[in-house]
Amino acid sequence: MNRLLRNFFNAVWRTPSGRVSLVIVAICLLLAVFGPYVAPYEPGARNYNEAGKLLRLAGPSWDHWLGTTLLGRDILSQLLWGARPALLVGGLTAIATVLIGVNIGLISGYYGGRIDTILMRITDIFLGLPFLPFIIVVLAMTGRSLWTIIIAMTIVMWRSTARVIRAQVMSLREQPFVAAARITGASDTTILYREIAPNIMPLALVNMAFALAWAIITEASIGFLGFSDPNVTSWGSIIYDAYASQMMYRAPWWVMPPGIAIMILVSAVYFVGRAYEEVVNPRLRSI
Repeated sequence: MNRLLRNFFNAVWRTPSGRVSLVIVAICLLLAVFGPYVAPYEPGARNYNEAGKLLRLAGPSWDHWLGTTLLGRDILSQLLWGARPALLVGGLTAIATVLIGVNIGLISGYYGGRIDTILMRITDIFLGLPFLPFIIVVLAMTGRSLWTIIIAMTIVMWRSTARVIRAQVMSLREQPFVAAARITGASDTTILYREIAPNIMPLALVNMAFALAWAIITEASIGFLGFSDPNVTSWGSIIYDAYASQMMYRAPWWVMPPGIAIMILVSAVYFVGRAYEEVVNPRLRSI
């Protein structure tokens, strides 16, 4: 695993876009960890001027670098606090998605036959679920905690990973090293997880990067639609508050920071995945 991660970072670091993207992702990770500790204010705290008047929709200033909201909340502080749920939800969803997708793909692709048919029909059923509407229905029925969001997103995100891994495993199971393992008496579990799995891990990492980008966008979309955890400040919920207050155009400093943050982080994660995908699949270098 250490070698795999080292190869991953070395491969991404080779390209200029990969280097820039890795730096951006690293900065966002630092903000997610330390942002709440360096934020000048609590995300829900209301700020007042010297006369005791609420600072409603104050533009950027020395005391409030990104301005304030309609309720006098510091936007920079909200932005720093919002990095944590974005990466927490995105990261855990991506990990869970790949774990489920890889295992289903391994079993389905290796055994084939009836097992493959059953697992792929189950996958097809999940492929038929509408992505965002399904998540919203789950949240409306079960509650809007971060864990519920992660579970709901994972349910509808593992399906494509499973199909990609299955196709790769179906090719690998015919390779000589698998036949040699069978001759030595290795069990199916040993062949799956010691012989085949290491060869599909680069592809799994690519899918994890793309799943992370997609999960971050989805988490922001859920927040913008008003279905995120009301006790957690997220980038999507910041935009939702501006929209609900009808201040999307009157207070651009309220909407633009979280929107730009989402765009930069998602783009960086995507380019990290793309840079590594070019190593896994060299044919993409000419595209």
